[in-house]
Amino acid sequence: QVQLVESGGGLVQAGGSLRLSCAASGSIFGINTMGWYRQAPGKQRELVAVITRGGSIIVADFVKGRFTISRDNAKNTVYLQMNSLKPEDTAVYYCNGAVVSNIRIDYWGQGTQVTVSS
Repeated sequence: QVQLVESGGGLVQAGGSLRLSCAASGSIFGINTMGWYRQAPGKQRELVAVITRGGSIIVADFVKGRFTISRDNAKNTVYLQMNSLKPEDTAVYYCNGAVVSNIRIDYWGQGTQVTVSS
């Protein structure tokens, strides 16, 4: 069993900042990629940013220059620093932990709401 616990969501005005955290626990051996996805009402879940254990990063174009992903391997925690937030960033943000090898196994957190007011 893997548990992913998110924190840091909330309500912020446009232009503001939030920092999301996700702590992984349980049978996490083998998880080599952690990251963040988001889902807005009526839309599909989309990748925001992911980071591998070795530090390789993929960031969606719509957040480049505004969001930064980082991880602390010793704490099994991944962070998402979100700056210059826009109303269109409003969504439920989900932490993801993935085992990526010849197969892929995904684990998800419960989600944290981020609301950006204009």
